[in-house]
Amino acid sequence: MTNARATWIEKQRFNGVSDSGHTIIVDGDKTAGNSPMELVLIGLCGCTGYDVVSILTKKREPFTSIEVRAEAERAPSPPSVYTQIKLIYRVGGKVSTKAVEDAVRLSQEKYCSVSAMLDKTAKITTEIEYVDA
Repeated sequence: MTNARATWIEKQRFNGVSDSGHTIIVDGDKTAGNSPMELVLIGLCGCTGYDVVSILTKKREPFTSIEVRAEAERAPSPPSVYTQIKLIYRVGGKVSTKAVEDAVRLSQEKYCSVSAMLDKTAKITTEIEYVDA
């Protein structure tokens, strides 16, 4: 079981903490921290990024950088869930195109828990950009 809590600070600000002990400011007004929905996208980028790094490392691919960006659209009325998410993977280094494509596909189809949850409401697409080291 994983536990988390958010304790109100002021206005729309909360101090979030989970079992790891790390804290984060969550701010519905986006003035002192990320909004809850922004954190969902950050979580998605981190989750799939972790998978891709892990898979490419196991395949001994010589990547030098990986950045995952999300562009998302939300439903116009509450609950304003994400309806479309485009993940853009920017990979640096002399990597095999097939290895990167396989890693992204495996993350989306098998490993990324956040992607699996968001897939229930959002159409998730991917794009890969390659950057020479």
